[in-house]
Amino acid sequence: MKDILYDSHRKLSDLITDEPGLVHILQRVGIPLGFGDMSIAQVCSKHGVNADFFLLLCNIYTHEHYVPELERILSIPMDQLIPYLRLSHEYYVSKRLPHIESHLHHIAEQLPERAALIFLKFFEQYRREVVDHFQHEEKLVYPHVEALQQGKADRSYSIGAFIESHGNLEDKLSDLVLIIFKYLPEQVTSDDAVDVVHDILQLSSDLNRHSLIEEKVLVPYVKHLEKVVAR
Repeated sequence: MKDILYDSHRKLSDLITDEPGLVHILQRVGIPLGFGDMSIAQVCSKHGVNADFFLLLCNIYTHEHYVPELERILSIPMDQLIPYLRLSHEYYVSKRLPHIESHLHHIAEQLPERAALIFLKFFEQYRREVVDHFQHEEKLVYPHVEALQQGKADRSYSIGAFIESHGNLEDKLSDLVLIIFKYLPEQVTSDDAVDVVHDILQLSSDLNRHSLIEEKVLVPYVKHLEKVVAR
């Protein structure tokens, strides 16, 4: 697969129309809607976003099997990588999870008490796991990366520890969908069930892309930094 899958001369509106999921990236790199017929390069320049970095994210987000070469990663300024990942965490915790939770509470109101508790308890356990996962990254991983970017040797942590602990947050979401499919009583309105399943699947897909960006960009980038700074 070729390195460049999208061209910076392409209209950003055309790209988002073809791949609506990329609208999530816009918010996290600081690009607002309302860019008219401007190209990706023009929009990125206007909002202070490196176009190559933006396209790298778009390529990974859209093409699951795309793996950028290390040389490609190192040719792109990575000062926006950690802010992007942090904003992704903020979006999941402050917007997507509460939105799903509100759906589940509405469903729980239509269920027998015991069934309602099962649904809500399972989700609460998942929410805590997500928050703990993100807090681990923000307290240990991201400061480690930022220190390395400043040329400071940080031997208190290594990206190898991140690789070992990097669990799959989408699995439990899939379990929740299966619980809804299998055990949701018929009296629950179909709109409520469909809405929450749609939101869970959308979050799962977005989390998957988030993980791919960490695995395909963050990990090889930090491995390189650790070697360089250790010299």
